[in-house]
Amino acid sequence: MVISVFGSSAPVPGSEGYAEAEQVGRLLAEAGLAVATGGYCGTMEAVSKGAAEAGGHVLGITCDQIELFRPLGPNQFLTQEIRYATLQERVQHLVRENDGMIVLSGGVGTLSELALAWSLLQVDEISPRPLVLLGSLWQQTLQAFYNPIFIRQRDMDMLFLADSPETAVAYIVGALT
Repeated sequence: MVISVFGSSAPVPGSEGYAEAEQVGRLLAEAGLAVATGGYCGTMEAVSKGAAEAGGHVLGITCDQIELFRPLGPNQFLTQEIRYATLQERVQHLVRENDGMIVLSGGVGTLSELALAWSLLQVDEISPRPLVLLGSLWQQTLQAFYNPIFIRQRDMDMLFLADSPETAVAYIVGALT
């Protein structure tokens, strides 16, 4: 089983965001789950590192378009790289080809991944699966965004808000068993 993890490219080793992402990767691997990330730096690297150091399988979903925008190669912790030409193909893979998703703190890219995953779940274009939002950023975002005129309670119920890597991974594991 594969869990896609979304998050920012900004966190660096030693930062709180990096440590949290590394813990998510480690816990997923310890639970016997493979991880899939965007394959580059920041939380993608941290999740990959945590999973790799715990003996897990790490998929990096990369693309030529990202490397034109930011000329970095994939991180060193990947077990397997799957490469696409475009960002759209990369994101579609990460959102569709998984058994569950965890969304870490992030910016525009992470928000777009969350929105796409949630939307595809809402209209049953992808089969039901856990979608976990880790951290207070997402709680604040949802509070600002939520309006019952536009978002039904059943749509909100598709999301699980977690306050720690342990809670996020425990929810994923429980939902998959």
